[in-house]
Amino acid sequence: MSNLQEDKKSKVKKGWLAVRVGLEDEDGGFQRFVIPISYLYHPLFKRLLEKAHEVYGYHTTGPLRVPCSVDDFLHLRWRIEKESNHHSHQSHHHHHLPSSLSFYSC
Repeated sequence: MSNLQEDKKSKVKKGWLAVRVGLEDEDGGFQRFVIPISYLYHPLFKRLLEKAHEVYGYHTTGPLRVPCSVDDFLHLRWRIEKESNHHSHQSHHHHHLPSSLSFYSC
């Protein structure tokens, strides 16, 4: 891959953030996702960020690393999107967090 292609791959649109998702012992390894910055303010994603801080600390290079399986991350993203779409049709904004929220690896 040329340097030009590498540069294009690493650039992220304004308002978006690259994250590296996966677990050390997972078969598929790590996958890169680009998510809206608004996710950083969502209570479910905040929990994942706290876990990332515990596992990796604040000073890491490259994309934000998320200590979560790809499947669990996709489920989390689906929940955030579903909630965002749900809220856009209502005037009240409440985050209903289930007490039993659990990811296999998050």
